Amino acid sequence: MVKISDTKIATRESYGKALAELGKDYENLIVLDADLAGATKTSVFKKAFPDRHIDCGIAEADMTGIAAGLATCGKIPFISSFAMFASGRNFEQVRNSIGYPHLNVKIGATHAGITVGEDGATHQCLEDLSLMRSIPGMTVIVPSDDIEAKAAVKAVLDMEGPAYLRFGRAASPVFNDYEGYKFEIGKGIVLREGKDVTLFATGFMVAESLKAAELLANEGIDAEVINIHTIKPIDKDLVIKSVSKTKKAVTLEEHSVIGGLGSSVCEVLSESLPSPVLRIGINDEFGQSGTAAALVEHYGLNSEALCSKIKAWLK
Repeated sequence: MVKISDTKIATRESYGKALAELGKDYENLIVLDADLAGATKTSVFKKAFPDRHIDCGIAEADMTGIAAGLATCGKIPFISSFAMFASGRNFEQVRNSIGYPHLNVKIGATHAGITVGEDGATHQCLEDLSLMRSIPGMTVIVPSDDIEAKAAVKAVLDMEGPAYLRFGRAASPVFNDYEGYKFEIGKGIVLREGKDVTLFATGFMVAESLKAAELLANEGIDAEVINIHTIKPIDKDLVIKSVSKTKKAVTLEEHSVIGGLGSSVCEVLSESLPSPVLRIGINDEFGQSGTAAALVEHYGLNSEALCSKIKAWLK
């Protein structure tokens, strides 16, 4: 039984701690940051391994080029910045300097989505999953909690090729501390079995989906909840298997409904198992300034709003 803990940890914190811990065993691990080490938490790695941390200043494109060069020399560089800069400002460099030559560079993108809060629309990246999954050969991962974030960092460190990891600013509940938890790139995880509808969730929306499933159960709706931590490559077999049973799918993400998890699931189903799909996320609009909690409520991404939307759609 998966239980949501009262303990809350921001996945950006998990990212910094994982890098520092892994640095002990991986001497070729190099961490680069764009004058944001305190916010991205790569400062934890910097404190432990100052000779292997490079502050590139406010110059994400240069940072990417440096990382590409390091990768050609056998190093495993992680470049870090806010998601808006790591994927948006940096897209051409990521595409041409990392993606095209398929270099072993990892991108740690923090402060993604509306839960950046008061930083406002300019810093609330809602397009990064769409951008990154469009790059051939790029692995795209959105961890759902502290445990999964640490596991994801280790997993991409052990794989060959470019990877994009999306982390949040706000603290999120821990729930992957159950017996038998296993992280594997490209493999979704069934957290709750159901027969009436499948909820495919990613990132901090996984915990909200579990809560929404409980509320739906009180309404007589048996929802299956699946954690899709890897947006690319998505677990096609699991998507098809679950929807073959439930006949209906809902996708939930702290991202635009265009190009992210919702689009990924729709692509799989349209090719293999045409089915009704409700995409829940940010509906083709920008974010705005406000606390993380207020914005989650405003955009209808909390469990109560999710329950209402899903219940209405199923009718």
